[in-house]
Amino acid sequence: MNCIDVYYSPKQVSCPDSSSPSPLKPALVVADWIAQGLPIRIMEPLPTSREQIALAHSSEYVDGILNCELMNGFRGRQKEVADSLPWTCGSLLSAARGTLSNGLVACSPTSGFHHAGYESGYGYCTFNGLMVTAVALKLEGKVQRVGILDCDQHYGDGTAEIMAALNIDWIRHVSQEHWSLNETAPFIDQLPNVVRSFADCDLLIYQAGADQHLKDPLGGFLTTAQLAERDHIVFSVAKSIGIPVVWNLAGGYQEPLSHVLEIHRNTMLACVVEYG
Repeated sequence: MNCIDVYYSPKQVSCPDSSSPSPLKPALVVADWIAQGLPIRIMEPLPTSREQIALAHSSEYVDGILNCELMNGFRGRQKEVADSLPWTCGSLLSAARGTLSNGLVACSPTSGFHHAGYESGYGYCTFNGLMVTAVALKLEGKVQRVGILDCDQHYGDGTAEIMAALNIDWIRHVSQEHWSLNETAPFIDQLPNVVRSFADCDLLIYQAGADQHLKDPLGGFLTTAQLAERDHIVFSVAKSIGIPVVWNLAGGYQEPLSHVLEIHRNTMLACVVEYG
């Protein structure tokens, strides 16, 4: 690949009254990648419709959020947040379609998905774009099995809840509970086999969380170098077994934010090395 496709629109950015940098991160991360001269190509995503979002959530919840009648994952009813949500989900879905088209990789610079359940959101998450993407692609006939490798520091409880609510058995979901001991050596040693376990999937959705860093205030146990090693393992093993990867940013809460941007930059660098 000459460059990595990044599905980004300013419309997926919002600025709620929150301590989380996630709503602003897409713009900041993309600007950093461009400033660093990384070989990326900005692709315009398509927003998801209400009907597409309701594939993974109750329609009442979807309407309540988008009509600003229910509190979003930031515990508010800001129209700016509601307007951004079809674009955050659409960024991941568009990037996944791009990945399936090129057979290798694409990026969605998004966060705020895996704590959103079937009819509720919290933990800075409102809609579960991971599940919206997986179910939409399944209904379109583009995939039969999907893998979700969630390397955010926290358990993807919303993802698990939606899978249970919809009785889904065609998604393999590996999240924080798989490495609950938070021990570096076992995590790094086991990761290649974890990635290989998705070999029967048509697509791997990879959450490359920055909050696995040992200095993250909300958890973490890996150094910056070990996070970069994590990313190289995921991309190299996935490429070797022939599974396309779409990846996003997930969490990251260190201050100053430059530390978080460095981690996300290293993920893109790993992607460039493995697929460039």
